[in-house]
Amino acid sequence: MIRASRFITGIMLVVSLGACAHHNKRGPKATKIAPARVTTIGVNAYLWRATLDTLSFMTLAQTDSNGGVIVTEWYVNPNAPGERMKVSVAILDPELRADALRVSTSRQILTPGGQWIDTAVQEATNQKLEEIILQKARDLRRNSG
Repeated sequence: MIRASRFITGIMLVVSLGACAHHNKRGPKATKIAPARVTTIGVNAYLWRATLDTLSFMTLAQTDSNGGVIVTEWYVNPNAPGERMKVSVAILDPELRADALRVSTSRQILTPGGQWIDTAVQEATNQKLEEIILQKARDLRRNSG
């Protein structure tokens, strides 16, 4: 439980460190919001980019921009070497909507005998990742106008 929260904290740290300021050259009153539907890659481009940005510290095992699937390799947090996590993200809709995103996380722990065994992941872990990706996608949309 504590390790899952460390994982989420690590993701939030990476996301916050990776964020950069966007300067609007037209001034603060000129706000233009980009369309919610961007489908040049088969799925919502904001969700796709936000997912890649959020998971950028993990090695990618599979990506399919037309099908909207991103799967990472197993990631071992240097602060918890006896635990590893893998994330799968499915983007289900071309619209920028909360229900267009599904995150699934797998977690394994290392036994004293050197074997990795599956262990439970809190549902809050998947929900928190979804929230981070959705917020980043909304920010990308807002800043692209």
